[in-house]
Parts: sequence; C-alpha cells; structure tokens
Amino acid sequence: MRKSVVLPLVAGCVVAAWFTGVSLWRLFHLDLTIPVQTAPSLLADYRLVLITRELDSPFWDEVEAGARRSARQYNAYLEVWGSYGQNEEEFLKRMEIAIASKMDGIIVQGLNTDEFHRLTTVKAGSNGIPVFTVANDVPPGKSIRRTYIGTNHELAGRMIGRQLLEDMGESGTVVILRSEREEENQRQRMKGIFDVLAPYAGQIRTEIVTTGDTREKVTQATGDALNRWPDADAFIAVHSANIGAMVRVLEQRVSIGNRHIYAFDDDAEARTLLGQGKLSALIVQSPAQMGEISVRLMIQWLRGEKFPLDYIGYFTDFRLVRAGEPL
Repeated sequence: MRKSVVLPLVAGCVVAAWFTGVSLWRLFHLDLTIPVQTAPSLLADYRLVLITRELDSPFWDEVEAGARRSARQYNAYLEVWGSYGQNEEEFLKRMEIAIASKMDGIIVQGLNTDEFHRLTTVKAGSNGIPVFTVANDVPPGKSIRRTYIGTNHELAGRMIGRQLLEDMGESGTVVILRSEREEENQRQRMKGIFDVLAPYAGQIRTEIVTTGDTREKVTQATGDALNRWPDADAFIAVHSANIGAMVRVLEQRVSIGNRHIYAFDDDAEARTLLGQGKLSALIVQSPAQMGEISVRLMIQWLRGEKFPLDYIGYFTDFRLVRAGEPL
C-alpha cells in the first residue's frame, strides 16, 4: 500500500524538478537586453502625418508621393493615415490619434465641421501642434490652422466661368451640381463662377442642384434636374463624386454633344471622360506639388525659418484642359 503511494509521489517530484531545471536554463540563457531602437521615426528630425478622407485615390496617391519626396529631403518621418469612402468618423479619429501621439506637425484635408474645428483649434492648438490644410481648406476664422496649400479654387471657378461664356455665349441655362455638404473648395469654386456670370444675370439662368454622396443619389438628382430643365445648355460638377454619374444620366437622356459639361477634379474617371470628348473642359490640379510644398513649409516653420506663414495660403499650379487637348 505504501509503495503504491510513494512511487507516484517520487515520479511526480522528478518530473517537476526536470521542468523547473529546464525553465531555469531558459531564463538564464535569454537575451534580456533592450533592442536598439532603429525605427525611422526615432532617427528622423521630425514626425509628421498626412491625413485624408480619400485613401487610395489617384489624386491623394500623388499628394502622398510628393509629401514623401519632401520628407526624405528634409529627414522627416511621414505617416499617411485616413479613411476610405469619405468616412468622417474614422477621419476624425485619426486626427485625435495624431494629436495624442504628439506629432510635430499635421497636414490634413480640410473638413468644415464643428468637430474638426474643435480638434484643430482646441486640442492641436493647446498641444502646440501646427496644422496645415491641403487640397481643401476650411472657412477663414473657424480654425487656427496655420496655412493652406493647394489650388486657388476661386480662380479655378473663374476659369470655368470664362470658358463657359466662350462655349455657350452670353445666354442660356446652367445647372450646377454640388454635394450635400458644401465644402470650402466647392464654395470658392461657385463664387468664382458666379463672379464671372454676374454681368449676364438677365440672360444666363443658373440653377443649383444639391446631391448626396453616393452615385445613386447623384443619378437621381441629375435626372430630377433634367426633368425640370430639359433644355439646359450646360452642366457643371463642382465635386468629383458627381461627374461620372452625372455624365451617365446625360448620355441616357439627352445628346451630350449639344451640352457643355465641366468638372474641377482630375480623377481617373474625369480624365477618361475628357479624353472621350464627354467633358467640354476639366480643371487639372497639381496634387504632387501640394504634398511637396506642405512638408517643406512645415519643416521650415518648425525650424523657425518660415515665420510668419501666409494665413491665406500657398497656391499650387492648375490649368484648364479642353476636350481634345493633351493632359
């Protein structure tokens, strides 16, 4: 009876001792030294972040490429964050993270909402983090963003307005499609258009149509516009999300060869439509230049080499390309 109890106890002790020995051997042979920190962010002079609501779009890919070139030139570490499909909640969350991470500088696509203005004015400002807006600005006075880098959208609107007069003449009906939430770039574009058309208010009729953010809503809004103004002479899309769906509806309902159609954002779809002769003219911007200048100015400001910054902004190149002209 005693043997049957003692033998299992002895065996258990031997096994336990063996495992203990193995564990001790592993413990003393582990490399417990802290590895050398070689992350690029620790070797760089500054940590910057570029934040957008339109990740993986051709336009923002070019902005990123330009920003990365400048970052390498100035030994800055650049992260690129953002959201897909204009996800506003995820976009604002990225802003929060950038501020909490104590980034040296934030370059961000402007968003005209109270939460965005709170983040740039209160949170970033109180942490001493400079914020630059790129490609799309915010209304003056609502944010303490340091500066804006991108297209002068009011001048771009004027350029479209002058081309419209050249194509259509000094009389007719013009339908302008804008998104549901009018961003600052759209507001500036429309201001430029109306400034040019103002002297012809008695002869040129302008109708503003507000669309949603999906192709289905843009399709519906364009169809409704044609029902109301079937003989409209011109259509202008002031937001890139509108142009493709708008042209498809026009193709189905009317002869687009008899209509003047204009767009501002040179994404892949708009370029294709221009090449096919379905757009009368397109404003082509310089996204890579926006990225390059944004990072360069941020570094110069952080070094104290560029002070004060021009609050109005630093305007990048743009041009109007007509159907049949090379991009």
